[in-house]
Amino acid sequence: MKNRSFKMRITLSEVFDSRTILLNLAGTTKDEIFQELVDAIAVVHPECDKSVMLAALWEREKKLSTGISSGVAIPHAVCNGIGTIAGAVGISSAGVEYGALDEKPVHIIFMLVLGEAAKEDHLRVLDKIFTLVRTEALSLIKNAKSAQEVYEILSRYK
Repeated sequence: MKNRSFKMRITLSEVFDSRTILLNLAGTTKDEIFQELVDAIAVVHPECDKSVMLAALWEREKKLSTGISSGVAIPHAVCNGIGTIAGAVGISSAGVEYGALDEKPVHIIFMLVLGEAAKEDHLRVLDKIFTLVRTEALSLIKNAKSAQEVYEILSRYK
């Protein structure tokens, strides 16, 4: 029997920063969206090389689309130069043709880049995002009026 009493060490409010939450993505392609979100992460985490992040994200994406369902994608990759997990959230009201597994446009993108030392935590963060996606929080995020509002929603998922 699994011990479910372990404490999850990292919270969504530690991964995402209100400065990395983009409510109105300008990009209309997956490539443009990746660039926007990587740029946002680099503002908060200047130790992360943007070209290294993009290369790692695209390498992961080649294996299988990170567009999961319900208009959500979670691109994620291990990236040298960062010691933790850094994230960005992008919202596209128009939707982006993403190559999602359900073949529908993606409206909310949770991007994660992580260092080797954060691999274990990354699985926990993915689990928290999957949990969030199955709740009313997804609609709240999509309709949020500010980055701070999205951040507060994410902060509820410890």
